[in-house]
Amino acid sequence: MSDEWGVRLKAYEGRPAAVAGVGKDPVNAPMIRHWCEAMGDTSPAYEGPDAVAPPTMLQVWTMAGLGHTGQTGHTGETGRTGRTEAYDELLALLDEAGCTSVVATDCEQEYLRPLYPGDEVTFDAVIESVSERKTTKLGTGYFVTTRMDVRVGAELAGTHRFRILKYKPAHQKPKSRRPRPVVNRDNAGFWDGVAQHRLLIQRCTGCGTLRHPWLPGCNACGCPDWDTVEASGEGSVYSYVVMHHPPFPAFTPSDHAADAAGPYAVGLIELAEGVRIVSNVIGVPYDKVRIGMPVQLEFHSYDDELVLPVFRAREAVS
Repeated sequence: MSDEWGVRLKAYEGRPAAVAGVGKDPVNAPMIRHWCEAMGDTSPAYEGPDAVAPPTMLQVWTMAGLGHTGQTGHTGETGRTGRTEAYDELLALLDEAGCTSVVATDCEQEYLRPLYPGDEVTFDAVIESVSERKTTKLGTGYFVTTRMDVRVGAELAGTHRFRILKYKPAHQKPKSRRPRPVVNRDNAGFWDGVAQHRLLIQRCTGCGTLRHPWLPGCNACGCPDWDTVEASGEGSVYSYVVMHHPPFPAFTPSDHAADAAGPYAVGLIELAEGVRIVSNVIGVPYDKVRIGMPVQLEFHSYDDELVLPVFRAREAVS
C-alpha cells in the first residue's frame, strides 16, 4: 500500500454512510425483556407500563437483522438500512488495497432521550474519519469511524460511533499456545480458584446475592464487599451456540470438543447455585447438545499454565 491509498480513502470523510434508515421494528417490550434476561439486568425501569429501553440497546433498534437481502437504497425492504453507495465504495477500495480482513475495535454512545416501547426509530450515518495507515499486530490497514444519529421523529435520541479496522493480515508464525484469559484485579480470585480446580462464585456480603462474572461491586445493592462460595459443579444448558471456524494451530483434536478443528458447542450454563457461566459443552457431539441438558463441571489442563472449566454432558459422565 502507498500514500496514494490514504489520499483516496480520506476523500470519503464526511460522506454519508446511511441515509434515511428505518428501524426494522419499533422499540418493543419483548426485545427489551430478552436483552435484560441476557444481561442479567433486573432494573425495574425496564418493565411495566412506564418502561424505557436500556440505553445500551441504542444500536439494536437500527440493526437489519439476520437474513436481510439488501443493503442499499431508500425504499422498500432492501432500503431499510439506508446504507449508501459511498460506504460500499470505501469498503471496496480498502479491499482493493489488500485490506480484506475486518475487525470491530470499539464503539462510543451518547444518550440524549429515553426510548419507549412504540417509538419508531430512524437514523442517518456519516463516515466521520479514515485514519492514516496503521500497523498493528493483526496487520497493516486503516481505522474507519462512522457516526450514526438515531432519532424518534425529529428528536435526536442518541449517537453511536463505531470503529472498525480494515487490514491486510500480517504473516505471523502460528503460536502453539492456547490464548490466555485476561486476568485483572477484579477477576484474579476466580482464576486463582480455577487453577486449584475450584469454581468460585462471588457473594455479596451485604445482601447475599451471588454473581458471575466477577464484578467489583454488587449489581443488586451496590455493596463493594464480598466473599465466595464454591460451586457444586452441577448445572444444565440454559442456551448454546455452535461455533464454526477454520482450524487454529493452538487448538488440537482431543476428547474435548472445544479443541476439535470442526464445529463445537459453547454453552451458557446455569449452575445449581443460580448463576450462569459461558463454557464449552463436551462429551457429546455438538449437534446433540440441547437446552436443559444436565452437565457436570470438569477442569481441563491445556498446558503447564492454563486450566479452564468445561462442562461434560451428564449422559457422558462415567
